[in-house]
Amino acid sequence: MDLFSGYWRKRYTKKQFENFINKTFDNCKKNGFNAVIVHVRPFADALYPSSYFPWSRYVSGKAGKHPEFDPLSYAVSAAHKRGLAFHAWINPYRIASNTTNVYKLPKKSIARKWAVSKKASKRRNVLKWDGKLYFNPASKDVQNLVCNGVREIVRDYAVDGIHFDDYFYPEVDNSKESRWFDKPEYEASGSSLSIAQWRRENVNELIRGVYKAVKEARPSAQFGISPEGYVDHLRSDNRLFTDIDTWLSHDGYVDYIMPQIYWGFEHKTSSGSPAPFAFENNLKSWLEMKKKGKAKLYLGLAMYKTGSNSSDNNEVPEWLRYDDIMKRQVLAGRASGQVSGFCFYAYSSFQEEACQKEVENLLQVFR
Repeated sequence: MDLFSGYWRKRYTKKQFENFINKTFDNCKKNGFNAVIVHVRPFADALYPSSYFPWSRYVSGKAGKHPEFDPLSYAVSAAHKRGLAFHAWINPYRIASNTTNVYKLPKKSIARKWAVSKKASKRRNVLKWDGKLYFNPASKDVQNLVCNGVREIVRDYAVDGIHFDDYFYPEVDNSKESRWFDKPEYEASGSSLSIAQWRRENVNELIRGVYKAVKEARPSAQFGISPEGYVDHLRSDNRLFTDIDTWLSHDGYVDYIMPQIYWGFEHKTSSGSPAPFAFENNLKSWLEMKKKGKAKLYLGLAMYKTGSNSSDNNEVPEWLRYDDIMKRQVLAGRASGQVSGFCFYAYSSFQEEACQKEVENLLQVFR
């Protein structure tokens, strides 16, 4: 069983943080889980002392400020003390989600330094898009930075794995300059690939580099990715550019794949027909994908939707009509004989009142 712990979104003293982690991991162990996946770099920052990234505001309350303790060291130790595997969750390209003002970044941030560099080539390492800041996936500087940051974590902490989620390329439009993103790099490259395939290869190069960094630092550590759950979306030519077919059919990319299958059994399209990404259809697609290689398949499931009115194009959402969706999804995965585990987003949902009937039914299959 795998569990997203999610952001540490409030400021903690050392003692408060330790109490929070102890309580969280005690709950995970009590519920029969065997691993936690914990955000350690939500943006171009770090929840640990890093040579490459400034301190995250989620630790001290202010970006770049040292909290006077090492959250990651304590969390890894606390997880292992309870027999829980610890996977460090990183977003490789995100810099900021609510601003394009690089001067709001800490002065020591490499993203800020690149963005204000006198060299145009360095400034292109940081891209503005739709009110956000991203590292440029086409940049070798960026690829090296991400790989070095991963190597630092695996070298300095006894993590059991490195985890990426689905934040790769944003949605681009090659016909609009404001949404070109890295099109200038493509045009300068002289590549014979289509621009979509060139972008996929940019991501592939990063993934290969991260996999190598993980294995060189600690061969036993795992590297896995939790992409968006609908395969057709992953093959899009204008967003994400996650080359799932290559990752699952070749060695040297991932040890596991964990698609975010965040839909119920009865999800419909807007026209009222069964959605191709409804749970059972989606599961079949991923089981077929898994056959392409050696990577393990875990399922990411939407505990956060349970007991809610999350729209699924039914008159009354499935999430309100049933209280055993998570349990049935786990049983379906187990019945396939091909699913190695399950991950629930998010830990906080296990504490919410609306989710409690689902939690109670789900935990029956883990005890």
